[in-house]
Amino acid sequence: MTIDWALANYITEWLIRLVMLVWVPQRRSPAAARTWLLCIFFFPYAGLLLYWLIGRPYMPRRRIDGQARVSHLIRTVGREHFEKAGYTRPEVKPQFAQAVALAENLGDFGIVGGNSIEFLADYAATIDRLVADIDACHHHAHLLYYIFADDDTGRRVGDALARAVKRGVQCRVLMDFLGSKKSRRTLAPRLREAGIEVHFMLPVGLLRRGTARYDLRNHRKIVVLDGRIGYVGSQNLVNADFKHDLTYEELVARVTGPAVTQLQVVFMADHFFETGERFHEPAYFPMKEVHGTSPAQVLPSGPGYPHANTHNLLVTLIHGARERVVITTPYFIPDSSLLQALQTAALRGVDVHLVVSRQADQVLVGLAQRSYYEELLEGGVKIHLYQRRFLHAKHVSVDDSIALIGSSNMDIRSFRLNAEISLLIYDPQAAAQLHAVQDRYFSNSHLLTLEEWQQRPRLTKIAQNMARLVDSLL
Repeated sequence: MTIDWALANYITEWLIRLVMLVWVPQRRSPAAARTWLLCIFFFPYAGLLLYWLIGRPYMPRRRIDGQARVSHLIRTVGREHFEKAGYTRPEVKPQFAQAVALAENLGDFGIVGGNSIEFLADYAATIDRLVADIDACHHHAHLLYYIFADDDTGRRVGDALARAVKRGVQCRVLMDFLGSKKSRRTLAPRLREAGIEVHFMLPVGLLRRGTARYDLRNHRKIVVLDGRIGYVGSQNLVNADFKHDLTYEELVARVTGPAVTQLQVVFMADHFFETGERFHEPAYFPMKEVHGTSPAQVLPSGPGYPHANTHNLLVTLIHGARERVVITTPYFIPDSSLLQALQTAALRGVDVHLVVSRQADQVLVGLAQRSYYEELLEGGVKIHLYQRRFLHAKHVSVDDSIALIGSSNMDIRSFRLNAEISLLIYDPQAAAQLHAVQDRYFSNSHLLTLEEWQQRPRLTKIAQNMARLVDSLL
């Protein structure tokens, strides 16, 4: 009996399409289901293989269980710590009370007062400040970065940590396994030789047991020094010009006060997931030290949580806005709920601004992002194309009351796949600081108009719309 291979291939392809038509939409957004089904329809075998590799946000069971245990500890032991320390729960404006409760229910951390926030916008000066703070610390230095590069910037920070070790400071570094892959064979061994503890987060490999998917990364940027000083924001430990023809511009928040303890817990949780080690010494959690007047709240997010934490909070904040919303992000690929929230806010009379870089560092992502501009402009959203550098900063301001800064982009990858960190600040003074930064962005941007955007070439429109079809894979 001879086999008709062409017929067998035809039947197999359609079996893949029909089975996946039923399987893919389960517990998935319509946009993501659409993207995968299109890929599988046109390329059944390749699409099936790609779906098997990265189609579901799979995390090893031990990490999911570990996240649940950490959440329980934060909600019990963590609350007892803050109560014993004498911290009071500050009040916020009524329209944002639900956002505070939502952030706590999503990410476990409650709002705490007594913080001081300083925004650092100068790339080199931020590294100078970090190195100076490391040189001044006495007990421990904890650093968690997506990219910790073996270049001038990374080596400066590494040298500061090496000096700290000689003073008896406990130095621990977490790097993402893929984001810092070039440092695994060069920088990491030198740091370890200097007495610095180094671990790589979310290691991957076909022969490794219990590893995560290649596209599930730890994208956080966190520093905690002596439990008293924290850094959080968009800047990695890498030269500003590490990509060809691009110079990165960032924004980082330097924090002192009780919110630093929350950043410490996030670091310790990630450290525990990689090592199984726990810290209990009181020196890691200094008691009540009020440094300012800003109420703040840390919101971690990632595939270990049952919800898209940052996304859900952002949509809630936009719906609660009364006067102005400004979103700054290098990558903007919204789902329907975020897009609708922005359009609805603008229609309500809220002054809605989106600040994005005119330059793009990823072609396909840039095309997909621009496919949303026409809908946003038609809805009344003002789009500012930043022209000075590649603007990699990630922050949001709402009215004159709330500032949000962290590592999360405004795209599906950051919302649902990456481990991210955000700091919410409920303070008019901090919001005013952020407004000043955003106003500088406005003055160095081109304000896009609907008429201008509609004049772009037809082939450009087609390329953007085609890229949008795979936005859930970007």
